[in-house]
Amino acid sequence: MAVLTFSIRRWSVLVALSLASALVGGASCGTGNEVILATTTSTFDSGLLDELVPAFEQQSGYGVKVIAVGTGQALRMGSQGDADVLFVHAPSAEREFVNSGAGMNRRLVMHNDFVVVGPAADPAGVSSSTDVLVALDSIREVGATFVSRGDDSGTHKRELSLWAELGREPTGGWYKESGQGMGATLQLANQLNGYTISDRSTYLVQRDNLDLAMLHEGDSRLLNIYHVIQVNPEKFGNVNGDGGSAFVQFVISKDAQEIIRRFGMERFGQPLFFPDGGMTERELLGSGKEGQ
Repeated sequence: MAVLTFSIRRWSVLVALSLASALVGGASCGTGNEVILATTTSTFDSGLLDELVPAFEQQSGYGVKVIAVGTGQALRMGSQGDADVLFVHAPSAEREFVNSGAGMNRRLVMHNDFVVVGPAADPAGVSSSTDVLVALDSIREVGATFVSRGDDSGTHKRELSLWAELGREPTGGWYKESGQGMGATLQLANQLNGYTISDRSTYLVQRDNLDLAMLHEGDSRLLNIYHVIQVNPEKFGNVNGDGGSAFVQFVISKDAQEIIRRFGMERFGQPLFFPDGGMTERELLGSGKEGQ
């Protein structure tokens, strides 16, 4: 498994890769026995791909190049034909991607949830908040440091949707943007003794290296849903359609769903993700799983 990850310091590398791909008509996309997977950083930072990808490679015979970026960037890569398959978590943006004709075969894979983490002293009183909107407004009102990913990832999109629902625009010296993935954002929030919103899995993996406590969880607005999407080979001739389709079918298969079900149990005593292969998003939203 080859892996590329990008932070704000490596953004020029990503731009260079994208420009090179455009100049050669997307020739860098996976062909033959290679599949390019563009995925959210949480699947990489949590370690889930360290189990899923080798199992897929062994079963299918394909090699996988993993590009771990924010969901927004992964979708942009797909819309340019620079990946074969996407593993992302921003449902409304995903639907737009599929409706544009760039994506197809979108399937529900799993879910977990977002949590609000911050200093144990909790100067904003987040732990006593009745819901996540109250928690965010409390942070804003007291001017406590809040670190946003600021990278157009699925986590960033969810955070911005919460501010919009609250009717507040997060501005001022208290509001910071890391421009990086979830792991780096957690580390920055830790250094600044601030709050942030994280997917549960990355926080649990990083927890031993952080002074941040989990302060708010269980709100239905914090449900975090992951889909796999095949990039449409009929729109992009350079895309490895067979490889992308094979990865979609694998990740919703019984074997992969079992990997997801048990992932995290040995280390944390709880799963980091809940498998949903075979379900629809509507079925999941009606199943009362929000707070698991």
